[in-house]
Amino acid sequence: MQLTGMLYGAQLLRHVDFPTAQVLGPDASEDEIQALIRRHGQVFIKPLFKGGVGKKGKSGLIGRASDLRTALAEKERLYFAEHRHGNATAKANGVTFEGGVPAEHEVYFAITDDTRFRAPTMTLTHRGGVDIEELDKSEIATVPFDALTGLKAFVVANALTDIGAPKEIISPLVQHLPKLWELMHHYGMTTLELNPIRMRVDGNGKLTPVACDFKCGFDRDDPRVARLNLPRHLFAADVGAFEQEVNELRTHQGQSDVFVINERGTILAPTFGGGANSLVTEVLGEAASISSDFGGNPPYEKMKQVARICYRHFLAQSNVLFIIGGKSNNTDIHETLRAMGDALREHFATHGPTPLYVVVGRGGPNLVRGFGALADTCEALGLPYRFFGFDSAISEVVNYAKRIDEWMKAGGRAAIAAQLGLKNAA
Repeated sequence: MQLTGMLYGAQLLRHVDFPTAQVLGPDASEDEIQALIRRHGQVFIKPLFKGGVGKKGKSGLIGRASDLRTALAEKERLYFAEHRHGNATAKANGVTFEGGVPAEHEVYFAITDDTRFRAPTMTLTHRGGVDIEELDKSEIATVPFDALTGLKAFVVANALTDIGAPKEIISPLVQHLPKLWELMHHYGMTTLELNPIRMRVDGNGKLTPVACDFKCGFDRDDPRVARLNLPRHLFAADVGAFEQEVNELRTHQGQSDVFVINERGTILAPTFGGGANSLVTEVLGEAASISSDFGGNPPYEKMKQVARICYRHFLAQSNVLFIIGGKSNNTDIHETLRAMGDALREHFATHGPTPLYVVVGRGGPNLVRGFGALADTCEALGLPYRFFGFDSAISEVVNYAKRIDEWMKAGGRAAIAAQLGLKNAA
């Protein structure tokens, strides 16, 4: 997730007239906070983190107040709060104040692309407000739908009926939830999640779904994202110099998504494709220096620039240059491998040689030509290499790269350094 919380979530949901909790930002005055408490009876104080940060409630990072003094004390506690979730650490910079929404029913709703169905998929349960992983599968509806026709009202109605949702919440949800597909589809989102949606009772006893938390992810290469006019800093979540350099190369063609896993990693793994990225990141673990997705048929010059940045930041410490991806449908393998090979030649010419083992696993258009171009580069530079084609299981190729890394640590790096005429590079 790239955007979380209601500060910007409420703004996005207004594009499709989806009801939201009232929210104030970190610059709210004491009079505004007092008025919000008076209007709603209580407020929730939540820290503002860049990027998607989960499990805040379980970590005690959500405050509640029914008077101004408590609200200001919670603001002071949470304004610069630090939160660790998994192997990620984030630091807040500000808080939001959100008006309480009393409700008997809470709903979880999400849309994302599901590789099982090869289609956008709705996940829905009337047991919202908790981690969805804690629920029994019988209480969760997971329903793929056609992106061309969109999320229809009958899809929502059938899903709620199948999981035994209370009848009184079905009609208001059927009226409002299909709007969320419009928001996701028209503004370049890849994932959208609301948890919880609280079913507020109005003066006539009717229920209205009110979004009380918001998360979404964007395809930053989709021009429709620009329609929202979101501040650029929202997408710069604690990035370092490497990520910032790569992000500046974003164009309409070719993805350039990167994240530093381990600044001291020994396997530099430029990866092509989201599925390959997930597998590579999980299997390599701390041995990998970066997690990346450079797919989408990047042109030669962009791929060369990306490779230059990767090499400059990580090649000197790396034992293995591991170029990996699935079988491509449209990415020109010759262009990408030629670009990466040319960048490697230039890096060696500028910074000097470094002991390195090159491992490649790829499939797609112009594969043989691409392998030939990169093999010529490796042989000219005196580097050992091993290439795997589309008929090799990607999991086995990843494990092979790990074994090469272990061999390099056990003396292989010193042996290659000797072949390159290097005395102190091992």
